[in-house]
Amino acid sequence: MRLLFVADGRSPITLSWLRHWIERGDEVHLVSTFPCEVPPGLASFHVLPVAFGALGGGQAGHTSPAPKQGLVGRFRNLLRPLRYYLGPVSLLPYQRRFRALVAALRPDLIHALRIPFEGMLAASAHGEAPLIVSIWGNDLTLHAYGSFLMNWLTRRTLRRAHGLMADTRRDIRLGREWGFSADKPSLVVPGAGGIRFDEIRRAVSESEPLPDLPAGAPLIVNPRGWRPGSLRNDTFFRAIPFVVQKFPQACFVCPPLSGDPQAEHWVASLGIEASVRLWPRLSQPQLWALFQRAQVFVSPSAHDGTPNSLLEAMACGCFPIAGDIESLREWITPDVNGFLVNPADPFTLAEAILAALGDADLRSRAARQNARILAERADYQRCMAQVDGFYENVVRGT
Repeated sequence: MRLLFVADGRSPITLSWLRHWIERGDEVHLVSTFPCEVPPGLASFHVLPVAFGALGGGQAGHTSPAPKQGLVGRFRNLLRPLRYYLGPVSLLPYQRRFRALVAALRPDLIHALRIPFEGMLAASAHGEAPLIVSIWGNDLTLHAYGSFLMNWLTRRTLRRAHGLMADTRRDIRLGREWGFSADKPSLVVPGAGGIRFDEIRRAVSESEPLPDLPAGAPLIVNPRGWRPGSLRNDTFFRAIPFVVQKFPQACFVCPPLSGDPQAEHWVASLGIEASVRLWPRLSQPQLWALFQRAQVFVSPSAHDGTPNSLLEAMACGCFPIAGDIESLREWITPDVNGFLVNPADPFTLAEAILAALGDADLRSRAARQNARILAERADYQRCMAQVDGFYENVVRGT
């Protein structure tokens, strides 16, 4: 097939998704909404930086420390709350260019890997090719409520889509409530296509040594960076003093928050410098190796789908603790294969971390249970076989 993807070309999830179709031999084109290096194997590559994507920086997968706040960084922070109002307006000059690209490429299928703003852009070529839209974790629980235009464009995108994909059953249900027809096909698979278990095992064995870790210390990992509105890192940092009172040797590792001024402020103001490592972004093999070395994975999400990092941590045997929200209840049964906590309550989060650190049998049972769950629901080969059939079904159905 001739496939056109509309996505953030910096994202490891996008790169994982593209890889399958390129290796399968399809003709793959990418419209990236952020400037980035050209992924290998593409038939064509284009950048349409909607919603001020040009300010988004380079590759998301870089391993250098996060830069200190400069003029561009401060402007980006000022722009963030206005993005719900200005972002939809910014689509207008790019829609004509996108439609011209679609007319020139004549794809068999367009797939936008999230609704704002990639799906909103792709929906502007309505009628030119079948459109599949993937729901990102916060598309319908947070971003769609950002402004009147975000609400309207979300509904328009879902009405125009011919197929809908999500990494939770919750989002398929919400997608129908927001306008996606019950008569059209949908599919639930992990956002990156699933877990490549063989690659994790091989990469961990070949990974470079991890820096600056105290020997024998229990490790708690929060690897999801800075996600305003969805991830309560304030809760995470405020939980640490409660944990180190009882587990003074505990070490909290946070890639990619090196150089992040807000994280540095929390660490200094709470007096937890000795217990926290603010690391730069790790390579994928290093991150997997960290998960295998760690006892606990923490993601205090207030809004989320199924984080790929959560599934990878579970695949590496790490005990998951996450926000108690509907999407994560699809993967975690409290006290069985992880804990779910109030993402706004640092004391409850600290209690959950202490309970996990203090119960090796619980962690071992959870690791076995999570291995079974992932083999059934998140194996990459099995999931992508479902996606292959889904693509063909959407194309035939239109």
